[in-house]
Amino acid sequence: MSVTDQLALARIIHVLGVVLWIGGVAFVTTVLLGSLRRHHDGKSGLELFERLEGRFALQARVVTLFTGLSGFYMLHLLNGWDRYQHPHFWWLHLMTLVWLIFTVVLFILEPLFLHRWFLEQAQRDSEGTFRRVHRMHRILLTISLLAVAGAVGGSHGLSLFR
Repeated sequence: MSVTDQLALARIIHVLGVVLWIGGVAFVTTVLLGSLRRHHDGKSGLELFERLEGRFALQARVVTLFTGLSGFYMLHLLNGWDRYQHPHFWWLHLMTLVWLIFTVVLFILEPLFLHRWFLEQAQRDSEGTFRRVHRMHRILLTISLLAVAGAVGGSHGLSLFR
């Protein structure tokens, strides 16, 4: 397989991963959390959130793994590591930061303590806990969408810093 074909395949995997991952984050943020806050009492809302978000967490782990691997593979194929030294590739820095944040949360923080913390907090104050979780999801979604927009523009020649 040629380098061009390898690059195309890596890009396909990368874009599909981003669509599933960030699209899922958008659904959880804009539909699921808002709906649970408005239409469910604390206990039933918590149970539904646990079921739905737990299933998405597995999907998110798989696709963030493939997204990261394909992204780093593209950098390897392009010998593009020096792009981290240039401000006009800010979107590459932001994409990497977003991937790193989600990877740490999904693979380290959530299994070690975030899941337990969320359950404990939600049992004490479900409304306040959902509000905090919703706010954090909105921040992460905003940063993620900025990274996606920057990557699409930057990979097609748009440069904010010349």
